[in-house]
Amino acid sequence: MIKKNAIFLLITVICVIIVGFIILSKTTNQNEKEGATMKNSKTLIVYYSRTGNTKAVAELIQEKVGGDLVQIETKEPRPKDYRTEVEQNAQEQESATLPELKTTITNFEDYDRIFIGAPTWNMALPQAVVSFLDSYNFEGKTVIPFNTNGGYGPGSTFRQIKAGAKGAKVLEGYSVKGGEEINGTMLAIKGKNKAEVSKEIDTWLEKIKQLKTKT
Repeated sequence: MIKKNAIFLLITVICVIIVGFIILSKTTNQNEKEGATMKNSKTLIVYYSRTGNTKAVAELIQEKVGGDLVQIETKEPRPKDYRTEVEQNAQEQESATLPELKTTITNFEDYDRIFIGAPTWNMALPQAVVSFLDSYNFEGKTVIPFNTNGGYGPGSTFRQIKAGAKGAKVLEGYSVKGGEEINGTMLAIKGKNKAEVSKEIDTWLEKIKQLKTKT
């Protein structure tokens, strides 16, 4: 009886070791695959920014992952007056108007990893960003949203990006409080605050496995 128990225990230990080895091998292969993908990814960072806060986040992301940085601009200049912009944007959102873009990315198909940044306007995306999403084919690409806001969070911006980037793998986004133009605070992501945001971005990129591979 003791001999049978010893044999059973030995078989159990061997099985546990084999299963553990298989799991470790799969994890290692997956990590190697992700690392290879990171090295081979061609990265695009696009952003829409009125007061410079989303631009500041976009530049920090570029410092950490590399890639090409492109600002989304409309063909018709946007109102400089805050109240006028708020009213125009609300009308565009209500009527689902897509403003024509000045920005054109002729080699868009070459990119496989795309960061898309936008502020929260009226708890949603600025329509210019919706125009951008409507202009390109995201099939098979990895899309990573980021957002700045006046303290009310991303609203529906991440959901809109996920819905607009049809066929893409959309990763967890990053959102941070920027300026409050309504209260006269424009660029808020600067100095000490910018350094803190930079650390937050590091944590976020590491979490979603998008930090640039060190060689």
